[in-house]
Amino acid sequence: MSTSKIKLFLPLLTLFTLESSAQKLKFLIPDQAIIQYAGSIGYFSGGASYDLFPNKRGNLDLMYGFVPGNKGGVLNIATVKVAYKPWSISLKNWGNFYPFNPGMFATYTFHEDLSFKFPGGQYSHDYYYWSEALRPHLAVNSEISVKADKLLKNTGIKTVGVYIEANTNDYYLINYLQNMSALTFDDIFQLGIGMRIRF
Repeated sequence: MSTSKIKLFLPLLTLFTLESSAQKLKFLIPDQAIIQYAGSIGYFSGGASYDLFPNKRGNLDLMYGFVPGNKGGVLNIATVKVAYKPWSISLKNWGNFYPFNPGMFATYTFHEDLSFKFPGGQYSHDYYYWSEALRPHLAVNSEISVKADKLLKNTGIKTVGVYIEANTNDYYLINYLQNMSALTFDDIFQLGIGMRIRF
């Protein structure tokens, strides 16, 4: 093969290889962007969401939250959420209402005073059963999603959803079960409100 043909062939091969690699990595592109206020994952938080099922009723959310110093101390929180929307109520041709969406999530708080587990030696291995930094949560939310492709043309935005979420964690739940005379069900739940933008 002549040198001129090789010079012509190499860019085409490179372009084909890059296009093939981009197609393989397409699953990394999120389906939605999320922002949230409060709700145990930071004073403000944001992140990306991926559809889990072909019917787009399940979500995997990866989020980062921040608590400023004047709201209880500087905290950085990473969150992984999984939720499912079992019921959908159509709001004519402009949107959908998802009334009861159960889910669970885990948070990890990055702070020098919080560790994954309590230091050994100071207490017996079963004295503290929870992690200082890692918290598993149970959650439920309700969401209204509005079709935006006609209203926001040429933006790539398909829907905009607003949700309210209640959650509790292992620590709150166990303390409630051990102190039902002193704590109410309201004491162990935290609320957050957020927005989902689907592309």
